[in-house]
Amino acid sequence: MIAIGLVSLLIWAGLCATGFWLCLERDDRINGAAPEQWPDVVAVVPARNEADVIARSLGSLAMQDYPGSFRIVLVDDNSEDGTGQIARGMGSAGPSTSSGRAGVGIKSLDPLSLSLSKAMRCAVTVLDGKPLLPGWTGKLWALSQGIAQAGTPQYLWLTDADIEHAPDTLQRLVTIAEGKQRKLVSFMAQLHCRTWPERSLVPAFIYYFMMLYPFNWVNRRGGWAQKIAAAAGGCVLVERETLEAAGGIAAIRGALIDDCALGALIKRQAPIWLGLTHRSRRIRPYRSAGEIGQMIARSAYAQLRNSPLFLVVTVAGLVLMFAVPVWLMLLGQGTARIAGCLSFALMALMVQPILRFYRLSPLWGLAQPLVGLFYTGCVLWSGWQHWRGRGGMWKGRAQAPKRTSPVAQVVSGK
Repeated sequence: MIAIGLVSLLIWAGLCATGFWLCLERDDRINGAAPEQWPDVVAVVPARNEADVIARSLGSLAMQDYPGSFRIVLVDDNSEDGTGQIARGMGSAGPSTSSGRAGVGIKSLDPLSLSLSKAMRCAVTVLDGKPLLPGWTGKLWALSQGIAQAGTPQYLWLTDADIEHAPDTLQRLVTIAEGKQRKLVSFMAQLHCRTWPERSLVPAFIYYFMMLYPFNWVNRRGGWAQKIAAAAGGCVLVERETLEAAGGIAAIRGALIDDCALGALIKRQAPIWLGLTHRSRRIRPYRSAGEIGQMIARSAYAQLRNSPLFLVVTVAGLVLMFAVPVWLMLLGQGTARIAGCLSFALMALMVQPILRFYRLSPLWGLAQPLVGLFYTGCVLWSGWQHWRGRGGMWKGRAQAPKRTSPVAQVVSGK
């Protein structure tokens, strides 16, 4: 019991020493001078069944207060809910708009879409996405089509269709990229965090992401930190020529965790920067713990390289981190109980900065053992979904289907 307690304490002490949890990598804490000449930027937005949020998202892009040349390419990824029609309708009221198809009439827009369309400051191109090609994940296939349409700007702004940006977001991205000579700058969008399930589980999602990819290590150059790379797919500014030199989006076409794959791809070429922000916000709510669980399970097993061995080791490690300290606090004695108390204290302390970032009560730190066990269950669920051939489920697409073994293929005649 003492040995288990000391191992758990050692894990938490080691994580504490990395400093990832301090949340110091933020867009409002990094200095950078505005460029003398603002570079050309094209935003590329993949959108699949986003009718409920596309007006606010696209409107926030089109109302960017950006001094340089800026336009938007939205790829309607075979939506079934009228996403493309809403986008075209908004664009038809904006300045000098081009479209993959004729736009719908303004009368078809809801009041929100109409009011936003009147304030749009830049051109919007809406493309009909082509059917998904084998070997590609849906988002990356849509991005590749948008990038091909974008032409030759200096920067590409890759952003999700459910993200709303403050008017100065693009200025801030470009200022960091130009001032700090970073070829990729990514903001971790602030997730929707108002419902009780969100308050209990959403901050932990960002916290665990930072645990896996410490932002302070991602932003370092050279040495041992060179292999630590990531990005947040909701908001990524990348220099087009650097992306092309790295092989383009096609180089990561099958990646389920596409943002981290993109960060690694670019960091092999040049320095990158990743940080938290309040400027970019995900506007789609998570109404239940089940919805949050689905978000986690979509890529958790892929993070483990779809390996049953890694799954077992990871689950054992999570139990050691989150369940053992509470067990020792309640049932342990002497040194074992002290180790459990210290582990629990570190667990509750280290989550405080992300709780403050989301403006939540510090008492949520006391719930971290339960939160950690919820995420453990999601990891197991992710492995189960993959085994069932429904891995990476997103908008009706299983993007990481179970691979049939060569023996099974022979037996089945495939």
